[in-house]
Amino acid sequence: MKKLIPITILITLLVSSCVKYPYADFYASDVLVETYQIIHFNNNSNYYDNVEWSFGDGSYSTLANPSHHYSHPGIYTVTLTVIGHNGHTDYSSITIEVLRQTTLEITVLEYYNEYPVEDASIILYPSLYDWDHMTNPIENGDGEVLEAFTNSQGIATFTGLNPVSYWVDVWHDYYNNYALAEDDEDFIRTLPLEPNMINTFIAYVDYIESKSKQEGREISKFKIVKLERVYKEKTESK
Repeated sequence: MKKLIPITILITLLVSSCVKYPYADFYASDVLVETYQIIHFNNNSNYYDNVEWSFGDGSYSTLANPSHHYSHPGIYTVTLTVIGHNGHTDYSSITIEVLRQTTLEITVLEYYNEYPVEDASIILYPSLYDWDHMTNPIENGDGEVLEAFTNSQGIATFTGLNPVSYWVDVWHDYYNNYALAEDDEDFIRTLPLEPNMINTFIAYVDYIESKSKQEGREISKFKIVKLERVYKEKTESK
């Protein structure tokens, strides 16, 4: 004679067989990135009602498919926790490695006495030809000319560069590196940048009497339109 299963146990078994437990799964658009590079996270989880993301840097999100960036280099663990309607949870994790952006720190010094030059405009070019003819200046992500100005220590910093050599154009009301460049290209050319490192370069300049004001061009220490510099100015202001 078969043993009958009590009705309460049978109901429990039937209910348990219908329960779908949450399953956590996701992937990232990149797992090796640079600082400030946007990472997109795609949630492939099943049978959940809510999600909680921890990005490993103190930041959190409850969006289903969030995006995130990191401000500092390091190794971060990203964890997705999914929560089902019955309170059950599951989680999944991956590791993100964040590298420093390739950076170029330029110090502008007067050539003879080596004092720093403040408020000098710096623009980078991909070749000597471009430097000479003011073509193809390095641009930022918005398609604008990438221009930096030196601080009181004569330092300006460029980030997010490619690991290649650059030709450095320095311009100020009373200083530039045009005559020095004619003497030796190495005065304006950097070595190939080390990727994901802080690279340094000393840009020497000569003291000159600029003709810019005499030519009627308005000078602003906050914005100098580089494309208004003409090759004639480079040669005649030596």
